[in-house]
Amino acid sequence: MGIFDLDLGGIVKGIGQVADDLHTSTEEELQMELEGKKIDADLMKGQMAVNQVEANHKSIFVAGWRPAVGWVCVASLAYQFLLYPFLVWGWLLAQGMGWIPSELDYPPILDIGALLTLLTGMLGMGALRTYDKVQGTVTDSID
Repeated sequence: MGIFDLDLGGIVKGIGQVADDLHTSTEEELQMELEGKKIDADLMKGQMAVNQVEANHKSIFVAGWRPAVGWVCVASLAYQFLLYPFLVWGWLLAQGMGWIPSELDYPPILDIGALLTLLTGMLGMGALRTYDKVQGTVTDSID
């Protein structure tokens, strides 16, 4: 069997099959995208069901964690922007009066970046839910 006795038709057919397997048509891409969206929708429905069960739970440790995060944000913002400036002013005044040693630093400032990341996420979800209610959009199911 020489070099010219190769089955060129079989080789071309094999290469065509590989190329066809690697290429997806627009219809196949749309089908794959639709299946991915269905999976995402199912996951969101499952999460909504878990959220509803958590919200209706009798234990404060299950039902109250979201409100607790909100109250932690409120308390942290109140400390950072209302209490802290007066605390520093009072601290410096007390050091000037000799009531607090001058080498003692005043209380620390909070990491506002982490707090604002958490707060904006919570407020964004709340605003989205409010917008849906105002528009009359049904948000109990994902279609």
